[in-house]
Amino acid sequence: MLEILYSDSNIAVIIKPAGISSEHTDKNSGAADLLKEQLKTEVYPVHRLDLTTGGVMVYALNKKSAGYLSRAIEEKRVVKQYLAITDGIPKEDKAVLKDLLYRDKQKNKTFVVKRMRKGVKDAECEYEIIKKSESRALIKVRLFTGRTHQIRVQFASRKTPLTGDGKYGSRTNTDTIALWSYALTIQNPTNGKTETYTKEPDFSKSPWNLI
Repeated sequence: MLEILYSDSNIAVIIKPAGISSEHTDKNSGAADLLKEQLKTEVYPVHRLDLTTGGVMVYALNKKSAGYLSRAIEEKRVVKQYLAITDGIPKEDKAVLKDLLYRDKQKNKTFVVKRMRKGVKDAECEYEIIKKSESRALIKVRLFTGRTHQIRVQFASRKTPLTGDGKYGSRTNTDTIALWSYALTIQNPTNGKTETYTKEPDFSKSPWNLI
């Protein structure tokens, strides 16, 4: 059963476990399917998390709310914040990262490129180091764009891949990648109030106990 942080007639804010799809799946095993079964209502995904990423997500429960939330995301009125652990320590304690990213769908991999061309999109985030060890850093990341694998590739391109992310160069073997959606700020379509929903990962379990 999914952990629900908030729900009303229009939206549901949940914790997606790492390792399951955030969308509807053919086998009805995605978070959207599980939420539909749990709430006994239609569920409309309006954003996504990678399979390996867990944390806070919002779903619309009707088409009108889906349109409302989709527009809010497109207009960058939804604030998405993540926690991550890096192999290696970023050069600056706090910075804004800007890159051009190319998505290779056949390889299911995203690359940083030097110039704009067909298929290339801009990517921007800011981060702050919260805690350091000798070889790793716990960072807080705010996304300004939502590109596939964005956080993973932006840090990997700076020689600080996310812990456990073998696809992008981490040599640390963990059950899942150290990336977690920990805060989501949205304007609720039901009452117009702006709310922030938060949930930290379990720091007693892998990979979060490595920092």
